[in-house]
Amino acid sequence: MEGARKLTTAYLIGGIILLGASAVLAAQFHGGAFVGGRKKKGKRKPVRVYMDGCFDMMHYGHCNALRQARALGDVLVVGVVSDDEITANKGPPVTPLHERMIMVGAVKWVDEVIPDAPYAITEEFMHKLFNEYDIDYIIHGDDPCLLPDGTDAYALAKKAGRYKQIKRTEGVSTTDIVGRMLLCMRERSLGDAQNHSSLQRQFSHGNSQSGDNSTAGTLTKISNFLPTSRRIVQFSNGKGPGPDSRIVYIDGAFDLFHAGHVEILRIARELGDFLLVGIHTDHTVSSTRGPHRPIMNLHERSLSVLACRYVDEVIIGAPWEVSKDMITTFNISLVVHGTIAENMDFLKEESNPYAVPMAMGIYQQLESPLDITTSTIIKRIVSNHEAFQKRNEKKEASEKKYYESKGFVADD
Repeated sequence: MEGARKLTTAYLIGGIILLGASAVLAAQFHGGAFVGGRKKKGKRKPVRVYMDGCFDMMHYGHCNALRQARALGDVLVVGVVSDDEITANKGPPVTPLHERMIMVGAVKWVDEVIPDAPYAITEEFMHKLFNEYDIDYIIHGDDPCLLPDGTDAYALAKKAGRYKQIKRTEGVSTTDIVGRMLLCMRERSLGDAQNHSSLQRQFSHGNSQSGDNSTAGTLTKISNFLPTSRRIVQFSNGKGPGPDSRIVYIDGAFDLFHAGHVEILRIARELGDFLLVGIHTDHTVSSTRGPHRPIMNLHERSLSVLACRYVDEVIIGAPWEVSKDMITTFNISLVVHGTIAENMDFLKEESNPYAVPMAMGIYQQLESPLDITTSTIIKRIVSNHEAFQKRNEKKEASEKKYYESKGFVADD
């Protein structure tokens, strides 16, 4: 498909229906009309807002930005920057475009997605947004987005008076997450016996790592995530299952939430009326996946899963074993698990966590559509370690500058 056609095509989320520019333009303002001598009240034109981004290694911060953007309008159109544009402006992406499209499309506040969006809002693309996609406002966070030449990527939108700003989510960024994995590499090189438990605690509590930087090159900052009950409410659907709902349960670590997670959740949701997802504790993940896991702590992982449109509710800190009492308490009809996971050996062990639902005949193994695990993402970082280290060094400087000059921005 030619680049021009790609930019005039939007994906309607919630189905696999492609909308061309003509369909987008159909959502025009309907003014008042006189019917039988009386004026009929016209319908307000839906406010269409646009937000773009790389959405590389998508995390709860991205999701919160999209939530805030959607609150500023009626329809949220999201542009996903191409792999080539990311490489030219920031360095190589960790996840390719097709995976990032899956991730963005699965966020419950997103209505349409534009692939291969440019990194900078050029005059040509801005007019395309206004005229073909009928965009009213362009949205971005309060952190600066600078091009390689130092200019503001959103300068034209601001000049046109069609720009709105949202609050950047505290305590996380792709740079930070990549830094955590690079830090894991450094700790492994020093020996697993040294500091691995303290490293896990730092990931879980969001503290900064200090010490020798000779291996990592620069000090890797682990952000301080400040979870609040209000944020959890903002991400929640706010309603439970109906009395006759078929409730499907799936559990896991869901660390570094990725396209493989999204696709198995989509399939699981299709099997019932309500999808309940169990998120294992940091301790459980460490004991089953290794001392350097999880990369993301329990609350971070829970918010990422909650933002997924296929998920109805999560259990924050779900038990490893699915018990009869748990099945009864939540009225679970079906327990499922994918075929692609970090470790499938538990099915052969005496302490099989799914022994009870298996005995009850309500366990089902689902064929995973994508061969991706958290280890897959980590291996991508490891295999291109030097490139990502250079990318992080450059980004860390801009992040430090942002935090030093950061001012209060009202949240919704």
